[in-house]
Amino acid sequence: MKTVRDDDGRQYLLLKRSSNASLVRDPSTGNECYISNDRLESVDECSALEMAAASIDESLRTLVRGVHDDRTLGFLLELDDRGPTSVRVLADRYDFCESDLHGRLAELTAAGLIEEADVAGERGYRVTDDCRTALEVVRNAPRDD
Repeated sequence: MKTVRDDDGRQYLLLKRSSNASLVRDPSTGNECYISNDRLESVDECSALEMAAASIDESLRTLVRGVHDDRTLGFLLELDDRGPTSVRVLADRYDFCESDLHGRLAELTAAGLIEEADVAGERGYRVTDDCRTALEVVRNAPRDD
């Protein structure tokens, strides 16, 4: 797949090209239509796969990129439910060794999923607004029960 742009500046995924027109898909809506080839130009700014991924909300993409296992996802869900929590309480409450906890906190902070917070005068963490938004989507997703 290639990325193309029409003469109005909208980007599409190129699905099929014929001599006169091309079948394109709008990655944000999924709508497909034919556009005259003379109105289209190739775009080299991002790959077609990156453009397809861009149709997903950025906060959800950040969550997907930053969470590598169920324990980390569960940790974020718990932190979201409980609100800002001190590092001392996090170390006592969850079954992470100290180095695992600090490594996880560093990774999640770097990913933009959590941020430092003052909790009763102690250093702590809370989920970011973007993380909270993504967790709402995950919590409300249909389940295969």
